[in-house]
Amino acid sequence: MSPERFRKQFPSLADTVHLASCSQGAASLRLIAALEEFQWSMRSHGAPWDRWMAEVDTARRMFAALIGASPDEVAIVSCASEGAYQVASTIDWRRRPVIVSADLEFPSIAHVWLAQGRRDARVRFVPGDNSAAISDGYTAAIDEIVGLVSVPLVTYRGGLRFPVGDIAKAAHAAGARVFVDAYQAVGVLPVSVRDVGCDYLVAGALKYLLGVPGLAFLYVRGGLASDLPPELTGWFGRVDPFSFDPRTLDFADSARRFETGTPAIPSAYGAVAGLSTLSEAGADAAAIGRHVSSLAGLCHNTLTADGERVFSPSDPALRGPQVAIVDDDPGRLSEFLAARRIVTSPRGDILRLSFHYYNNEEDVSTACAAIREYRASRR
Repeated sequence: MSPERFRKQFPSLADTVHLASCSQGAASLRLIAALEEFQWSMRSHGAPWDRWMAEVDTARRMFAALIGASPDEVAIVSCASEGAYQVASTIDWRRRPVIVSADLEFPSIAHVWLAQGRRDARVRFVPGDNSAAISDGYTAAIDEIVGLVSVPLVTYRGGLRFPVGDIAKAAHAAGARVFVDAYQAVGVLPVSVRDVGCDYLVAGALKYLLGVPGLAFLYVRGGLASDLPPELTGWFGRVDPFSFDPRTLDFADSARRFETGTPAIPSAYGAVAGLSTLSEAGADAAAIGRHVSSLAGLCHNTLTADGERVFSPSDPALRGPQVAIVDDDPGRLSEFLAARRIVTSPRGDILRLSFHYYNNEEDVSTACAAIREYRASRR
């Protein structure tokens, strides 16, 4: 399916420029129908848990296939923070008490690592300036007392693509495990856990996977033994959740041991809808990545030529699916664009413009022209 045909699956794009997939993907026809289907299932069947749990397992299988994993290596969690916490809780920090993270890490993940200070872990932050030098910073920070190395596949602020494979090799050579946050990449960039070589990977359904909030996926490499059982647990983490035995605390051999209580069923419907929409595009991840990278490059070059302070990497090989510009009040700029049906995502002192397979060059020109109009109005 060409980008033009794919675009037709998203009704809002008829009158809206959606450049906020880094925050929430546009709503597809399939997503709208899936959420209505969930409501219908409740109205017609009351409590069809067999139907609902089948949807959860479908989401698990589809995500596993997308990243080159086995379904048994994927746990369903509520958000990336929960996934990170589940991982951290299973590591005994007494022998290797250091977690390597980065200043460019999404705060919600970094905060989970910092909270492990109560268990005597400490975080060693790698400073970052949105450039390839970040790899050297990680290498220098990894030594024999590092237990976990946490690295985003693409940063949430400037869209820098981290050299995760190289960092993972350095971490494993030192005996440390590797946690990857793929939230800002999976769905529009090729992601293979075998190629990355990570031990854990987390991503959610609402951004480039075109679902809704409330559900995320935690990949745990098969055969990876935990130091400790997960601290947060529930009936879905059991060997047989439906034994309903309150006296037995056993843990599944698969990644499902990291699961807790009942998953968010509406979000599972949304996740299946989003993953199905991506699958039906018929384009492989590399083709989607090339299209997205082309749009990001056009946007980066246009904004740079317009004199904007572009925070994203200038090197296309380092740039992810978004372009970020520095602004004194990105919230105000975002509101100005929203009034013109251009959806963007402000974060801190930057405004993010992110791209998906459904975006086109006209979206880029429309957004850049509106930013020029805003600058002119502020002079």
